[in-house]
Amino acid sequence: MSEWIDTVRRIEALEDLSVDDGLIDEMAARWQRLPGREAHGINFYTPTFKAYQTSEIADCGKSSWPAVSITGGDCKLQCDHCKAKILEPMIPARTPEDLWRTVNELVEDGAQGMLLTGGSDHQNEVHYGPYYDTIRRIKDEFPDFSIACHTALVDEDAAKCMEQSGIDAAMMDVIGAQDTITQVYHLRRSVDDFEQTLETLVNKTNMKVVPHIVAGLHYGHLLGEWNALEMLQRHTPDAVVLVVVMPFYAPDSRPFVTPDAGAVGSFFMDAREALGETPLLLGCARPPGETKSQIDTYAVMAGLNGIAHPADGMVELAARLERPVRVTPACCSIAVGDEVMALEKDPGLDIDVNAVIEHERRSRELARQAGSLGGIQVVNAAGGGGGCCA
Repeated sequence: MSEWIDTVRRIEALEDLSVDDGLIDEMAARWQRLPGREAHGINFYTPTFKAYQTSEIADCGKSSWPAVSITGGDCKLQCDHCKAKILEPMIPARTPEDLWRTVNELVEDGAQGMLLTGGSDHQNEVHYGPYYDTIRRIKDEFPDFSIACHTALVDEDAAKCMEQSGIDAAMMDVIGAQDTITQVYHLRRSVDDFEQTLETLVNKTNMKVVPHIVAGLHYGHLLGEWNALEMLQRHTPDAVVLVVVMPFYAPDSRPFVTPDAGAVGSFFMDAREALGETPLLLGCARPPGETKSQIDTYAVMAGLNGIAHPADGMVELAARLERPVRVTPACCSIAVGDEVMALEKDPGLDIDVNAVIEHERRSRELARQAGSLGGIQVVNAAGGGGGCCA
């Protein structure tokens, strides 16, 4: 048994987790050959460390980084994995006046920033044009209010308008397989169109560029992800967010399978090697349950720089692998995908790893007690409520 596999088995939360021993051995060997690996610490973004937080850690609050949609819940694409349902819980701002009023209310409630997005047309373009003057007004009035924008596909003129309006960070999905674009997204656009948007944002603007790669986007199978990595190598962004498809709204006629955790883990390692010092962050979107624990385990081993809402045992695993561990008590900034802005504003807090591990163990024990009492809720009198995104 290799050292890394033995490490996993010594962690209570992971001792029964099914993992690919061969993949772990391979990742351990590749990690040893990785240049600059000593500098790869991990920042865990989570609202769940409140039980032992110090007075320096502020409660994150639901309104810290809300998502605002200029189309409400409407989207013409109706992609197979989403069906526009992801837009429905967002704050609608269907006119520039609505956006101005919404941001004023958010700032009054203490929001630090927002994700600005909206439904796409049949060309995968979001019509932000009428909003640019209002965005500029927002940035002039509230210069510390950060705006991350889901750009979709843009040309140079649109990208320049976004930059001049004051948008801080540009985000887009990078898709590397034509079949995925055509079949999942229902688009008559090409892989080259996605690369052109990436190149324009990186090379023609001064916005922070934070592309996303959705592992398993092709009906749960990895197909164009490695081509997407090659695009990112050619046009290096400020950071990359990796997520794993969660097709809750997929139609029965076009079902998705749960992505294979081992394939995802191998891709994480490839991404770490391919993108060098570019920050790699695992966003909150990934399948739940054992698959999440497997994916998170591989993410820690691959040396990702940040993990949102980590599974139980991840802090202990990182510590045992001698990775520097920090925590950012963020919730909604992760939920809307603006991890990089949160990282820049708050680089995290050094924590007592032993306290984290002990808290996780107490939580598991309480859960076992609750199960043995027939589902009767057990309340920890010592405090430590649930996360604000629950």
